[in-house]
Amino acid sequence: MSRLGLAAIGLALLGLAALALLLPWAPLGALLDADPALARTVVVELRLPRLLLALGYGATLGLSGAALQAIFANPLASPDITGSSSGAALGAVLGSYFLGFTGPLGLALCGAAGALLALGLLLAIAGRRAEPLSLLLAGLAISLVAGALTSLALALAPSPFAFYDSFAWLMGSLEDRSLSQATAALIPAALAGTWLVSRAAVLDRLALGEDVLAAMGHDPLTLRRGVVVASAIAVGACVSVCGAVGFVGLVAPIAARWLCRGHPGRALLPAAALGAALLTGADLLTRLAPLGRTIPLGVVTAAIGTPLFLWVLLRRAGGLSR
Repeated sequence: MSRLGLAAIGLALLGLAALALLLPWAPLGALLDADPALARTVVVELRLPRLLLALGYGATLGLSGAALQAIFANPLASPDITGSSSGAALGAVLGSYFLGFTGPLGLALCGAAGALLALGLLLAIAGRRAEPLSLLLAGLAISLVAGALTSLALALAPSPFAFYDSFAWLMGSLEDRSLSQATAALIPAALAGTWLVSRAAVLDRLALGEDVLAAMGHDPLTLRRGVVVASAIAVGACVSVCGAVGFVGLVAPIAARWLCRGHPGRALLPAAALGAALLTGADLLTRLAPLGRTIPLGVVTAAIGTPLFLWVLLRRAGGLSR
């Protein structure tokens, strides 16, 4: 990827970050005139955690999606389509309402466990080098089961208000999150993401084949297990705070690989940057709903990602049928 491309993505991220802190401007401007200290509190306590989670969660989805697509050798292997996001949401809901975890770190652990279980099931059902249709069906089945179990768990939860949270768990939300929640989600995600980035060169070699990778002194099975565990930790920690958000982990890696001319390892960091920009931009769009209504975050990302998903699916199906 050229330096010009990286600079363009960096400038886009800076611009989106500034807009996320300043918009909507009308109430913030009124507060600045009336009570500057309260305006600063609104920015630091409300808008800054939301921005940090949008950047960090988006980067996590992009990075994890790129790594999963590399080890599955399949452009459809994103966190949401493999079922890891739905599994993480189920793990966090069970931990929160039935196991008594109340702290962000405990919920992050439950989310990571749910995502790891979902990815393990996918590997067991679809296999390591599944065809697109097998991967899609297995991931879809895991996502549907996890989503249904999440709704059931919320309906049976001891709290009478728990079911109203299902919308946020299944469609994702960045509203009303605190700095401590952002810290609990983003520190595990950053540690796992750092490990994934350190494997970039090995993932490039994996594209040459497992035999070639083994001849170079690397264990393909260890690499695959490591990527699955790191992705589960990163995605699970973020989902436990923000809920499941679809399609970012699909769109960002595909665009990044196109920019990096197909190199899966070199696409990791661009995919993270594009994922951060995409989720921050989508969160900005949720604030434009009329009459003060809130547009679910997952609706915006689905509107962006669904056409690309269908294009990839039809392109792969056409290639397989020829």
